[in-house]
Order: sequence, then structure tokens, then C-alpha cells
Amino acid sequence: MTQLRLRPSLAIWLSIALHLGLILLWATYEGFIFAKPKDRNPDIIEVHLEEPIAKNNSDLATSLNSDKQAASSEAPSAPTAEEWAFASKYTLKNSKGYRHSFGQQVRSMMGTAIEGPDQGQVRFSIEIAPNGTVTKVETLWKTSDKAERLARRAIQSMPTLPPTPTGKPLIFERTISFTPFASNDAPVYRDDCLPDPPSFGNPFAWDGKSPQDIKKNKPAEKPSPEALAECLKQLPQDSIEGIAAHNQRQLDQWRSNKLNQEK
Repeated sequence: MTQLRLRPSLAIWLSIALHLGLILLWATYEGFIFAKPKDRNPDIIEVHLEEPIAKNNSDLATSLNSDKQAASSEAPSAPTAEEWAFASKYTLKNSKGYRHSFGQQVRSMMGTAIEGPDQGQVRFSIEIAPNGTVTKVETLWKTSDKAERLARRAIQSMPTLPPTPTGKPLIFERTISFTPFASNDAPVYRDDCLPDPPSFGNPFAWDGKSPQDIKKNKPAEKPSPEALAECLKQLPQDSIEGIAAHNQRQLDQWRSNKLNQEK
């Protein structure tokens, strides 16, 4: 009887000892209990490093973008009454001043452009009646739905425009830039009396049937001295802003990162 009573108590004590041993091993493994071996060199310093926290590329991109402030550009001022008065009388280059003032008026009513998915450009085909009424607005292409929506809203609600300079319907294409990185598009008028260069045609083009000959491109027509003198009377004095914008456009178009490199 005594042996039977000792067997359950012995099993209980063995179970407790086993669990205590497992707990001590787990605590030592996790670092809660540091073993001190007898042969440890006192001159060696041990450093326990924590494992780095892994970050996804998306998390890094989000943190970088959060630190960067989005660029923005306020809407330019609308053309003044003096600028519209000049534009309504300037007939050269398909009413160049009128076309510029129209684009500036539209952009001035579109609000601030902020860097992001809504920025972009839209190009319209515009037709304006002789009395200044916009009769046609056709979208040729766009890179932003918001830019097109704001531009169309501005065209629909813009004030009454002056009559066209020629007294005829004015048909032209215009690109509206709704982006903080848009460059100034102030026009330069100094070369408007020069004739337009003729369109280029391949002189060696041949349809394979007609007699083959080399076609010569037509030279540019030179205006008469009287017509040139009359044309020069319309030219205004170019503004500093217009010249600076013209030079910047030329630089953006023709510059190369291969120029002025040290050999």
C-alpha cells in the first residue's frame, strides 16, 4: 500500500522538475537569464544587437514623399483692358496677341495648379466669331481630365471678348498648361513682319508612275518695301518678360547636356 501511494507523488514531482527545467532552458534561450561560463574572458566585451526592422519599398517611398512638399503655381492674372485693346487690333500672325490673351484669360480662371495626378495639359481647337463669341471648342488631346474640365468651365464663364482683329472668324489651336512647372508663354512680336518659311516637301518623292523629276521648294515671298513699312507700324515694343520667356523656350528646346563638357 505504501508503494502505491508513493508512485503518484513521485510522478508529480518528476513532472514539476521537468517543467521547471524546460522553463529555465526557455528563459536562458530568450535572454532572460544569462549564463556565466567559467572560462569567459573578462577582456572580451559582448554586444547584443537588435534585429533591424524590415521596411517595404512602399513604406520608404511613402516616408520620402511625406517629407517633400508638393510644388504649386498660382493662376496668372487676367489680361488687362489695355492688353485686350492691343490684342483686338493686332492682325499679324493670325491675330497673335488675341490668341495669347485668350489663353491667358482661360488659365487665370482655372485656379492654382498643384503637383500631382491632376496636373497636365489640354489642347483645344478654338473658333471665335467676329463679335468675340466662342462658337467652337474641340479637344484635340489632353493629359489631365481636371485640366480639361477647368479649362472648359473657364471658357464657358469667361467675360465677353472684344471683336476679332480682322473682323472675320478666328480659328486657331491653343494648349492650356495646368501644371506648376509651366513656363511663361509671353509672345515676342519683333519677327512678325517676316514671311513664314515655306513648308518643306521632299524634292525626291515619286509615286512610281509620273515622270520622275526633282521638285524645287518655293522660296519665301519677300514683302514689298511699302508693305513692310506698313507692317512695322503694328509691331509693339517687346517686354522684358516676353524676351526672357522666348529665350527660355529656345534654351529648353535646343540645349544639350553634352555641351560645355570638360574634355
